[in-house]
Amino acid sequence: MSDPLTDVDLNHLRRCIELASEALQAGDDPFGSVLVAGDGSVLAEDHNHETSSGDPTAHPELALAQWAAAHLPPERRGEATVYTSGEHCAMCAAAHAWVGLGRIVYAHSAAQLAGWRGSLGLPAAPVSALAVNDVAPGVVVVGPVSPLDEEMRQLHARAAAR
Repeated sequence: MSDPLTDVDLNHLRRCIELASEALQAGDDPFGSVLVAGDGSVLAEDHNHETSSGDPTAHPELALAQWAAAHLPPERRGEATVYTSGEHCAMCAAAHAWVGLGRIVYAHSAAQLAGWRGSLGLPAAPVSALAVNDVAPGVVVVGPVSPLDEEMRQLHARAAAR
């Protein structure tokens, strides 16, 4: 973690965990994300829809990058923060960087998720568990955040048990 977190950051991350729980209840993997403007207002939020939509690219981080591209001028994109339950995958990190969004704050890392998947007996993801900065070196990244990462581990364990 490179930046100190504020109570506002933690509140947005808690909303991401609520969204991840909603995704799990809908039959999807537990991921949730919130796009917040530079002034602190929530612009958009989403959760994972991979299973329910039949689209393996229906990640909330990608959806928020696409929303930002369609609704925000470039200068506002750079001021925005994406809060997310889990560190962006390579696809979502690339979209984030191409759209020009600002920092990312996440509860658990891609490396943590890869380890959890292994310990739960799940197959490895089809894409390498790269850190955001391996894909998008200019993006400011904050995470993982304890104890919220543990809450997400528990959600992923519930997903694996279904």
